[in-house]
Amino acid sequence: MPVQYSGIIEEHNAVRRAVGLFDVSHMGEIEIRGPEAARLTDFVTTNNVAKLKTGQAHYSGLLYETGGFVDDILVHKVSDDHYFLCVNASNQEKDFEHIRASNHFDAEVDFASDRYAQLAIQGPRARATLQKLTPVDLAAIRYYWFADGEVAGTPARIAHTGYTGEAGFEIYVPPSEAERIWGLVLEAGAEFGIKPCGLGARNTLRLEAKMALYGHEIDASVSPLEADLGWIVKLDKGDFVGRGALLRQKESGLKRKLVGFEMRGRGIGRDGYEVSIDGAPSGWVTSGSPSPTLGKNIGLCYLPIAHAHPGQPIQVIIRNQPVDAVTVETPFYKRAK
Repeated sequence: MPVQYSGIIEEHNAVRRAVGLFDVSHMGEIEIRGPEAARLTDFVTTNNVAKLKTGQAHYSGLLYETGGFVDDILVHKVSDDHYFLCVNASNQEKDFEHIRASNHFDAEVDFASDRYAQLAIQGPRARATLQKLTPVDLAAIRYYWFADGEVAGTPARIAHTGYTGEAGFEIYVPPSEAERIWGLVLEAGAEFGIKPCGLGARNTLRLEAKMALYGHEIDASVSPLEADLGWIVKLDKGDFVGRGALLRQKESGLKRKLVGFEMRGRGIGRDGYEVSIDGAPSGWVTSGSPSPTLGKNIGLCYLPIAHAHPGQPIQVIIRNQPVDAVTVETPFYKRAK
């Protein structure tokens, strides 16, 4: 996947205003099957698998016993004994081994990445674009639900999910058909001004929507509670890997939390830059970029819990100089319903 095709801003704006197409076939897929597939999936993830209905998906976390992230993932319930996980590309082998090591259930864990290519059609005209290529009624697929059917005559899993903050679909197809379907999606979206999109626009879009990126906002040293992802943690559902650590963290109180900020001075708060408050080192930037939609320089950073609230003046150290910024409400961008 290239950083850009025609330009990051052009691709970003196409997704916000019309439709963009991403080849995200590098993402990994893991399938869990068997009589106790639900119990295993629930045990290794933070969200409540028991509440998923067939054809529904949710965002969740794989954790170490320490409470830190192995990965953040999407869990799809195909049936009572079949769960389909979409995981991050760089973590897929690690995730597979982590789940397999926790498999004390009557279930099988299958590393399925080689069987799937994934294309993401995102933006206000995504549905109109994809609908030309499938008999599946896309309007009937609610947000974070999916349907199995066909795209361009090929078996496909069509999920109403995405990583851009816009409405759209992620489709899973056989790798041998991906290039053909890519071309057909571009043809179908031509009337709407579709653009092929790269990693650059994928990053600016997800940052505006405050969607976490593994290795930046989350990693093995960070818990979901610290990453402001407490909503994907269901501590009352029963035991799961990392639950004990999260309970202890909740009882003792968080020391830090992820917050959003806008630059007030000139400069961009890039990943890894130090953040200070009143001249004292206080945290670090996890992601930062110009926001094409808002016309501002934005970012995410970790701050001590006492300062992790909107309206906190901070300074981002850029080229050894403190540059003024302020924490703000997130997400930075939320699409109109």
